[in-house]
Amino acid sequence: MIRTLGLALAAAMGLLGVSTASAQPTIRVGWTIPAEESKYWMMRRPDQFPELGKSYKVEWVQFQGTAPMVQAMAAGALDCSTQGVLSMAQGAIQANLQTYIVAQHVGEKPGSFSVYWAVKDDSPIKTVADMKGRSVGINVFGSGIYGPMALLLKRHGVDAEKDIKLVETGFPASEDAIRGGRVDVGVLNQPFAARAEAKGGLRKLFSLSDQQQNIVHIMDVCRKDFVDRNPELARRYVRDLTAGMAKALANRDETLKVVSEVTKAPIQVLDTYLLKPNDFAREPGAKPNFEGIQAMLDIYAETGMLSKKLDATAFRHPTIVAPLE
Repeated sequence: MIRTLGLALAAAMGLLGVSTASAQPTIRVGWTIPAEESKYWMMRRPDQFPELGKSYKVEWVQFQGTAPMVQAMAAGALDCSTQGVLSMAQGAIQANLQTYIVAQHVGEKPGSFSVYWAVKDDSPIKTVADMKGRSVGINVFGSGIYGPMALLLKRHGVDAEKDIKLVETGFPASEDAIRGGRVDVGVLNQPFAARAEAKGGLRKLFSLSDQQQNIVHIMDVCRKDFVDRNPELARRYVRDLTAGMAKALANRDETLKVVSEVTKAPIQVLDTYLLKPNDFAREPGAKPNFEGIQAMLDIYAETGMLSKKLDATAFRHPTIVAPLE
């Protein structure tokens, strides 16, 4: 009887071992909209990635912005997520969240789209200096675009803290805020800029590129403890981010379909800007622009958005970073 029980336990442990060995490792990834085409390809065309769903799985979790993803990563609820430079840096300083930058989604460089502020065609505001005493839109208070904007205003004698009234409008409602008079100057981002330009009646006043050419908007980051414990799993994920960016840039027609499926935006609207010269810049292979990231960190420290200076290289893993093939 004891021998039979022992054999049964051995068999059960053997089955458990098989089950555990065959279980796919899973990575929990936060994402948002827009401009994450490499992730959208992984989500909507998983069959195009040889390892995805086979040697590892991704548990996709959607968020409305990068700040909540910082909180989720700090709480251990996410392994990797999309982050802006500011949100990542604030997580490091305020929550001691240690992360690696493993890939980049979009940024700005000469010739690409740059986030800009616009006024109505008949507005008396002709220069940045004319903004004194005016209401100015921002997507959210504490946004990463505030730092470069504040420095540009300062160059023209306008104190962003004292001389203007900052109004939170969000990107989707910014065009209506300008046309309806809720703000005198409003911020426009893609795809909303393309929609506003098609309607006409607005005039660009200044853009972030007037202050800084080398801007990184969103990246992919992973928790340091997760990568250090699971280096091969992290490599698989970064390899697929690399491949996803390559697929997005190589096949625009299919990318339009993929993005439309995820965002629910009509292809006709996406076609007006996506992966065209009036869109953000994307680095081949999703390679992070650490020089641009350092420039952003310096701006945030200079404007007081960060309490201390940070070194971008502290967020770089020696080998697990795009492009990986």
